Amino acid sequence: MSSGKPWVVFVLGAPGAGKGTQCQLICKEFGFIHLSAGDLLRAECNAKGSQYRQLFESHTRNGTILPVEITLKVLEKAMKSSSTGGEPSDGRVGKFLIDGFPRNQNNLDGWQTAMTRKADLKCVLVLDCPPDVCIDRCLTRGRTDDNTDILGKRIDNYLSDTLPIVEYYRRLNLVREVNANFPPDQVFQDVRQIFHTLK
Repeated sequence: MSSGKPWVVFVLGAPGAGKGTQCQLICKEFGFIHLSAGDLLRAECNAKGSQYRQLFESHTRNGTILPVEITLKVLEKAMKSSSTGGEPSDGRVGKFLIDGFPRNQNNLDGWQTAMTRKADLKCVLVLDCPPDVCIDRCLTRGRTDDNTDILGKRIDNYLSDTLPIVEYYRRLNLVREVNANFPPDQVFQDVRQIFHTLK
């Protein structure tokens, strides 16, 4: 690996705001690697003999967030394994979309302690979408942990825990907000303009 820091863009939004869909489009056009904190944690906790399975299941039932130490271990492991496959043409060690992180103050504190010196945070992409639209979208995607009660808790947690993180980054002029209450291709037109400005 070279000494250059990898680029990181945090992608935030309520469950169902379209983070995964937009990340796929960004990766296709701009060469980023998509790391979904939730998907990585699910995979880690479903792995045979996982020490985190019961903890993960408990947090899923309650719509709460795993301790940041676990999330950071999983994210850093994924970043390192993705970066070893060859450096992108701009000579950096990787460009990552981290989807669904940081979701609360504990996540933010953990990132700043463990990762600030290791990664170059370019911006925080926020997908803004009304809660009722988010819930409707989630209920049609067929995931086992998507039901009205759990989704309500997750959206409440987003509003109470994640929006203050968005405001923190807004004060640092790092937030790029997009109205996500449109079809994915239309949302991506605004997202594309943001990514063309990254340097």
